[in-house]
Amino acid sequence: MAGRFAPRTARPGLPPQAPTAVRGGVVAGSPAASAELGRMREWAPPGPLDLRLVLGPLRRGTGDPTFRTTDDGSFWRATRTPAGPGTLRVRAVPGGRVGATAWGPGADWLLDQLPELLGAADDPDAFEPRHRLLALARHHRPGLRLLRTGLVMESLIPSILEQKVTTTEAYRAWRLLVRRHGTPAPGPTAGLGLHVMPDPRTWALIPSWEWHRAGVDGKRSDTVMRAVRVARRLEEAARMELPEAKARLELIPGIGPWTSAETLQRSNGAPDAVTTGDYHLPGIVGHALADDRDADDPRMLELLAPYAGQRHRATRLILLTGSTPPRRAPRMTPGDIAPL
Repeated sequence: MAGRFAPRTARPGLPPQAPTAVRGGVVAGSPAASAELGRMREWAPPGPLDLRLVLGPLRRGTGDPTFRTTDDGSFWRATRTPAGPGTLRVRAVPGGRVGATAWGPGADWLLDQLPELLGAADDPDAFEPRHRLLALARHHRPGLRLLRTGLVMESLIPSILEQKVTTTEAYRAWRLLVRRHGTPAPGPTAGLGLHVMPDPRTWALIPSWEWHRAGVDGKRSDTVMRAVRVARRLEEAARMELPEAKARLELIPGIGPWTSAETLQRSNGAPDAVTTGDYHLPGIVGHALADDRDADDPRMLELLAPYAGQRHRATRLILLTGSTPPRRAPRMTPGDIAPL
């Protein structure tokens, strides 16, 4: 988790497009033109909104084939909705509003869910900082809201791939598997290389040697296989309260508190889904709140106890301050099982 939520640099932008006419929220024109230009919606957030901070947790590395940023300030997301594959483009527009365009069978679903995705159900005022660092962090990041995708599997599978390995290894595996076994994203995305992740049946049919080539060991691939077999039941967790959602996910062997928290932070927008079992996070929290770089999970939870109900938000704010202890050892060397 540590360090994954920092804003990233943008990729080259798309060529400018001609203005489009919108009628009733749908782009006017022929059916073919509508399919290319997509469906549109604008939404006025209830307060300050920083799209880069809000949507950043969805990005799994700079080469993530399901997420792109462009120089015109747009954020592109390809995903698999209950209605089918969809692509969503989100950007700030004048007047403090957010403009969104969506393509594909999942377009309407994505536009309907836009407010929740951007944190409409989140309540930043519920957080009361009790430490100067957190007070300053909240003051300097007024646009931070916790997103809610309403989709479990799109966050669960990459979180499983991140178990017990470096983020470099995990991001590479996600990138290779989605590009090879996913489908090109609908809409004008050819220049972006966007792909929609595989559906559960396709994940289940990936042969063992493909997992091996992507650097995924048997323990993680087996966990993914067990999860996709009950994908429909796991998706139900997106509408559950945090304790019930965690229990549902952790019924699957290989999914523990670390993986369930990393998933539910994104799918449910859970402000209290604190990540335990992380290699770096306890030391970062301990260093920031008590000058204790050797803190373990119990010590971290003790320091976060005053923020019960908002512990994930507290760790997000700490990570965004960049207040991390200096390294005492070299970075872990990424492994590569593919040549074995």
